[in-house]
Amino acid sequence: MADRARTAPATPVDAGREWAAAPIAAVVADGSGVIRSLNEAARMLFPAAAPGRPLDGAVADWLAAAHGPGGVARGEVGERSFAAHPILHGDAVTWWLVDETDARVARDALAREQERTAFLSDASAALLGSLNLERCMEVAARLAAEHLADAALVLAPTHSGSFPAVACVRGGEPARSRLVIDPDELPGLGEALQGFPPVPSRWLDPDAAPSWVLPAGFGPVGSIVVTPLPGHGVPAGALVLLRRGDRASFSDQEELFARLFAARAGAAMSAARVFALQASITDTLMRELLPPTLEQLGGVEFAGRYRPARDGERIGGDFYDVHSAVTADGDDESLAVLGDVCGKGLEAAVLTGKIRTTLRALLPMAGEHHRLLDLLNRTLGDNADARYVTLVLASARREGATVRLRVTAAGHPPPLIVRADGRVEEAETQGSLIGVLPEIESVSADVTLNPGETCLLYTDGIIEAKGGPLGDAMFGEDRLHQALAECANMPADAVVERVQMLASQWIGRGTHDDMAVLAITAPRGQHLAAVGGHGRGRYTA
Repeated sequence: MADRARTAPATPVDAGREWAAAPIAAVVADGSGVIRSLNEAARMLFPAAAPGRPLDGAVADWLAAAHGPGGVARGEVGERSFAAHPILHGDAVTWWLVDETDARVARDALAREQERTAFLSDASAALLGSLNLERCMEVAARLAAEHLADAALVLAPTHSGSFPAVACVRGGEPARSRLVIDPDELPGLGEALQGFPPVPSRWLDPDAAPSWVLPAGFGPVGSIVVTPLPGHGVPAGALVLLRRGDRASFSDQEELFARLFAARAGAAMSAARVFALQASITDTLMRELLPPTLEQLGGVEFAGRYRPARDGERIGGDFYDVHSAVTADGDDESLAVLGDVCGKGLEAAVLTGKIRTTLRALLPMAGEHHRLLDLLNRTLGDNADARYVTLVLASARREGATVRLRVTAAGHPPPLIVRADGRVEEAETQGSLIGVLPEIESVSADVTLNPGETCLLYTDGIIEAKGGPLGDAMFGEDRLHQALAECANMPADAVVERVQMLASQWIGRGTHDDMAVLAITAPRGQHLAAVGGHGRGRYTA
């Protein structure tokens, strides 16, 4: 039997399986678990095994426990992994042991790579899930502490010497801070913050790590990894990984994997920083493009409302402004402007900003409407985008209890006057579009507002708003006149709120153009303090 075991073919179980080139160990045992024979390879593998001895104590425990008519058994002998294939013959079983160590190592390596690939994919999704830089740093520190080390520190570059930082210990929550440090105290950190390649972990002395690197109560450090966080063109920061002294040091493969993770974290942090910069720039520019908040100026009430054509946007092609100006006679006067630029959205808003800036520069000639419009027309005539604008100018000056207005429409619907008795009049002014013809024409109108009376400037988005019961009828001038007739003796803010509300209700969920309204109202009186400084006081006409 022993001779047959030594000369048995190398593939007795499955001819299609690729067996190792090394000799296959074979152990033959009877049904009671007593060894009958074994080949030389089995003797080398199990020195205590010999014919006549029981399997228990002579071979590996897992093999002795598997003896019988079962299936393939697997286990380890020393540092090697084996698969034992049983062959039944009579009352005996021959166990063929095949070395699977290399296959197991390959399988384990493949499983690790699959896990790492899955982790990097999940990490990328988590890191890119927020465009907030601080939140992105927190996610990076938490993922690194949970999957790469026992603790992690993420630092962002700075120009002030105070580094934004997020630290996290495995199982804990990320903690933000600002570190006033010298990064060169930790070898490799200063270089990493500048984007230079990382220093190998074996070159770093954990005992020399500065105290600001270590989380509170972390204990002795066994090994450290410092790696840059590469960004888009410029470094995004640095990642510091810490492993406790009772754990194995970082291997070369782990350091390489940390750099792969750092590349994704750096890209996400860089994207968040770019987004924050763009958002800051947008907010700064937006403040210049948004309609201003209006109030009483020079004894005259002003109020405005604006609704862009697209929901979710804040700016568009309609605009209004009120400026304080001085007439040629040295009198205080306010210049109200309401306009409608051809187009919608950001492109129209950019031209709107140019027009508002130009009008602000032309304020010294605010008393001469035609000249001001002519200069604006020449400016737009030189504009390569060939857009035009319609405008209404209204110069307002308080005279006693009344307000004197001079209004000029340039290609725009004329203003409407709401008298104290509810009558609605149309100002007799007209003019040509701005930015189309080399020369413009304009006719101004003088209007006097008594206390409680209002002059309303509006864009065609109000009267052309489509909606109503069938959804396709325009709001129209008649409905606007009717709405204004109900606004007699109302403050300017209430007038624009009423008009905007009615137009919005008419539209419902339908589409619409930009809509802007600006009301100029002669106040009903002044609020005087009560005698003795007590009480609400009274109004005088």
